[in-house]
Amino acid sequence: MTKKTNTNTTTTAASEKENEEQRKIQITGGATYIISLPKSWATRNALKRGSSMILREEEDGTLSITPTKFEKKEKKDEVYIKSNTNDHPDAIMRTAIAAYLNGYNIMHIHAQGQKTLSIKTRNHLKNFTRNYLVGTEIVTDTPNELTLQVLLNYPELTIHNALSRMSIIASSMQKEALTALNNLDHQSSKAVIETDREVNRFGLYTIRLLKLAVSNPRIVKDIGLSTQKECIGYRLIAKSVERTADHATKIAENTLQLKEPVNNNLLEKIGQLSTLANTMFENSIEALFKHDFNLAESVIEKLYQAHKYEKEAILLTHESKIEEIVNIRLLIESIRRIAEYASDISEVVLNMTVESVLN
Repeated sequence: MTKKTNTNTTTTAASEKENEEQRKIQITGGATYIISLPKSWATRNALKRGSSMILREEEDGTLSITPTKFEKKEKKDEVYIKSNTNDHPDAIMRTAIAAYLNGYNIMHIHAQGQKTLSIKTRNHLKNFTRNYLVGTEIVTDTPNELTLQVLLNYPELTIHNALSRMSIIASSMQKEALTALNNLDHQSSKAVIETDREVNRFGLYTIRLLKLAVSNPRIVKDIGLSTQKECIGYRLIAKSVERTADHATKIAENTLQLKEPVNNNLLEKIGQLSTLANTMFENSIEALFKHDFNLAESVIEKLYQAHKYEKEAILLTHESKIEEIVNIRLLIESIRRIAEYASDISEVVLNMTVESVLN
């Protein structure tokens, strides 16, 4: 087994060497540096005397040389999604979401053949577009076709703007969910649940931008990032913010199941845990935007306290009625999970800012 691995490694290294070629810099006219291009590469790309080339310095200092014909080959901006009579509206919607996330700006959803889109399908797609696809408008609405178009440009809503908005909403949701629990206010709980879709909207938009940046490094600066490698970290953080909002929603959902107010002793302990979790979450986002390694580290160090408060709160649930205990424990778990997601965000921030504390 070992010999096979070593052989593969040697073969890969040899293959990489075959694609390498060392060339010396020449000077012409006393001031201009020149370097010759491999003839085989020039031939494959149909280059000849007078052909135009694009030179671009990358962030790592490397120089990329691209024939202009490749620069003109841009990804298609629009896509056609066919809908059959038997297609479920959710299936069509998922295809549209995938197209949106992959950077398409115009999505034509049309019925196959001479059929028409069902009223159910059209209404479902229109409602989803309005509620979840940031910057997207319905520009064509006929019996057999819906056309969705993304009208928002990257600089108008950057990654930082979208993530900041997501975080503010998620934090507010948690606070409102706890207020609803304290007052056993079912209307406020329902409002929290409705607000979750706002976080999901910006979550989808953030994924769209990050996927575009991964496939096209030219737009990294446009969406507000410094380097392409930041995309992975921001994707993990966006997911944690979404999950934070999801657990705020679960707190509200469990509150809706309660028939009687939670006793004061337990409410006080749950309040301690919630305040800590919310502070951790807000500090983790602040650490991200300020590139503050030490603040992120302090968030992680508080996680043990959240676990301690959770155990203390669970012990107090025995004072509640047996039919209420399950929902109370589930909402306590959700608050603890919010603290854990804050810790996860902070760990990503540590990875992104570690160079600031290294000698």
